[in-house]
Amino acid sequence: MDIKENYTAIKNQLPSGVQLVAVSKTHPAEAVQEVHDLGQRVFGENKVQELMEKAPLLPQDIQWHLIGHLQTNKVKYIAPFIDTIQSADSEKLLAEISKEAGKHNRTIKVLLQVKIAAEESKFGLEIEEAKTLFQQFIEGQFPNVDVKGLMGMATFTDDKDQVKEEFLLLKGLFDELNQLKTLETLSMGMSDDFPLAIESGANSVRVGSAIFGRRDYSK
Repeated sequence: MDIKENYTAIKNQLPSGVQLVAVSKTHPAEAVQEVHDLGQRVFGENKVQELMEKAPLLPQDIQWHLIGHLQTNKVKYIAPFIDTIQSADSEKLLAEISKEAGKHNRTIKVLLQVKIAAEESKFGLEIEEAKTLFQQFIEGQFPNVDVKGLMGMATFTDDKDQVKEEFLLLKGLFDELNQLKTLETLSMGMSDDFPLAIESGANSVRVGSAIFGRRDYSK
């Protein structure tokens, strides 16, 4: 397994204008550094604790994205430096992000995580909840938050028609909200399904194992 070859292969598959979030969860700082040395600057982590351990060991120009479920009591730890929180999934969490960002005179970029998968275990807002929260954002309810777009995870299945249907559902919501206020980012697709996500309108993909190899889940 060669990280450089993997990274280059992924980059070569991405159309111009599609952002790559290299998902480094469970992989050591040395592996992140290797991909950084190849020119990658946007990295995604799932857990606050792991992110807190890695970030001080790595270059300051990394744009960290939190892509895993975020508890409100953990926001304060990442508020000073996080670039984007892709997993904003409640009014309570958005309010907390705004509050903690304000303490550091920052505006934190977020994506609203929308539940598009059939699996009960997936986190995310229902479609109508996402519309309501976006309207609250437009009205200024979260002054230190900037909603840049939407994120979603499709069902883990080999049924590509189902996956595409779920991606297109999120794309439809993105287009609808974009009429109210311009959005930048539609984050869909991971190592197994990112080509289908791009075909369905994604302009940001979250790729981990296809770059770094299989993860060590014992960590």
